[in-house]
Amino acid sequence: MFGISEMAIVLILLVLLLGARKLPEVARAVGKSARILNREVRAADNEPAAGPKRVIEVTPADVIDPRPDSGASRS
Repeated sequence: MFGISEMAIVLILLVLLLGARKLPEVARAVGKSARILNREVRAADNEPAAGPKRVIEVTPADVIDPRPDSGASRS
């Protein structure tokens, strides 16, 4: 996908933008985030599937008019 020259350019840009001191901190944060993401994905895969969804059928006669004075004239 990426060649060595592209990765070198990205690394140089990161060092220029973040500075050499911040780079290890950023790498640690990215690694920690990746580990958390992988753990959550594995946990989601191990969860049992949800049961069948409940369908509620509603007819127009079941709906209540939300306006309390829908038939009254306004003054």
